[in-house]
Amino acid sequence: MSYITATTLEDALDALAAGSASVIAGGTDWFPAQGDRHFDGTLVDISRLTELRGVTKTDTGWRIGAATTWTDIIKADLPPAFNGLKLAAREVGSVQIQNTGTLAGNLCNASPAADGVPPLLTLDATVELSSTQGTRQMPLGAFLQGVRKTDRAAHEILTAVYVPDLPKGSTGSFVKLGARKYLVISICMVAVLVTVRGGLVSDIRIGVGAASPTAQRLTALEDSLRGLPVDGLIKAVTDEVILALSPISDVRASADYRQSAAPQVIRRAITLALEGVA
Repeated sequence: MSYITATTLEDALDALAAGSASVIAGGTDWFPAQGDRHFDGTLVDISRLTELRGVTKTDTGWRIGAATTWTDIIKADLPPAFNGLKLAAREVGSVQIQNTGTLAGNLCNASPAADGVPPLLTLDATVELSSTQGTRQMPLGAFLQGVRKTDRAAHEILTAVYVPDLPKGSTGSFVKLGARKYLVISICMVAVLVTVRGGLVSDIRIGVGAASPTAQRLTALEDSLRGLPVDGLIKAVTDEVILALSPISDVRASADYRQSAAPQVIRRAITLALEGVA
């Protein structure tokens, strides 16, 4: 195995273009996944690329660099719409993992239980993929194609996540259901972004993770809740409106358990989001 600490993005992309290379930043997912398997390729470390780190405001929204850590996100000065992402950041492993694990690593690992995905789905995030041939962007939901499957080609690096400007007054939340309080992999997690105008829900977005092969927006439920008065919102979240969830069974919980638990977690996440509405 050879190890390259990239000093420029161009160097990292050239190494990938040569073939048989893997990208790491924090390495908190890559090394445990590797286990006892021997790796004969090149490991390209992008953690020192300053252009891939940090959260910046753009003319149309926000850019989050691929190597931005969860601690960076927690400390970033962001509007209340990002509260769900910040809460999710605090749920990623331990503080040590939050200090080194990166946003892009969480997305490229493509676990159904990736904490960052549901809030980013509610933020309408897009990902930027770069290679020696150029860059391309796509919605996060299209990038995630299944369990441990993404649309990233072997010669590409996920270089940034973009979030468009959000409705004024939007507030986000995130609630995670697990078997214990800390260092837990989710049984079900829900992110909500809500905007209220004149006591009515003008917009609401709901992302659910760890309860299906890939995290997803519950668009039918969102459509049924828009326009409702705030005080009637929780009652409108019935078991029947989330039948499209198609939950999975694994070592943490059965599909039936997830199906029955999801409405409760959704209600908790909506309640938490509404607490932040001015």
